[in-house]
Amino acid sequence: MIERTRTPRSFRFSAVCVGVGLLAGLMSGLFGVGGGTVIVPLLVLLLGFDQRFAAGTSLAAIVPTASVGVITYAIDGHVAWIPALILAAGAVGGAQIGTWLLPKLSQTALRWAFVAFLVAVIVSLYFVIPSRDAELALTWVTGPSLLALGVVTGILAGLLGVGGGIIVVPALLLLFGTSDLVARGTSLLMMIPTAISGTVGNLRRSNVDLLAAACVGIAACTTTALGASLAKLVDPFVGNVLFSIFLVFIATQMAVKAVRGRHQR
Repeated sequence: MIERTRTPRSFRFSAVCVGVGLLAGLMSGLFGVGGGTVIVPLLVLLLGFDQRFAAGTSLAAIVPTASVGVITYAIDGHVAWIPALILAAGAVGGAQIGTWLLPKLSQTALRWAFVAFLVAVIVSLYFVIPSRDAELALTWVTGPSLLALGVVTGILAGLLGVGGGIIVVPALLLLFGTSDLVARGTSLLMMIPTAISGTVGNLRRSNVDLLAAACVGIAACTTTALGASLAKLVDPFVGNVLFSIFLVFIATQMAVKAVRGRHQR
């Protein structure tokens, strides 16, 4: 078996995992994302994990984190259950397409295209203010559209390793006119079966640090509810501004990877 990380099981290891989990849980509850965009780079930077090992560990940690987030949003009825399952079904299938396309497409071009997508979303968030009363109604139009969105989300997740929430939350806000709270709660529910499926595959490939995943996941569970509660208190426009700042962080990460990828050729 290949030793993926040489980080000793020390107090520092545990402290870093807990700290990463606390931050990831807060971001997950506040924005309806899995937290992988926080967990992966910090595990790489602070504990010396390689990128794929960090991604596998992050995906395992997302399962309990998203579960707590869903419960918190569901208490106030801010989860569209059936639409979330439709999204998850599309995402699971799309992820298979994404992994199949991975060796065939330019990662650098894909990353720049995703950065452009995020920039467009960031700008639009300042012009579209969601209504807290808006619902995600399931119709003959929205049903297939949600399935298509799930497939696209899965493909991009397979190609770029991004979490579904980064795509699903703005899409539900901008394309479906959904409440920002419903978009976040629904996004978190969609992630659970997707993350479980991916984690099973990663475990078979020994691509998960179970101790790190447990520490990060348990710590994240303690702050996810806090993030979700803060999201309910924040004005929708302020929520959009905060989400746009988070997306700037993600876009910057992706742009740096694109530049490094080009220089490595």
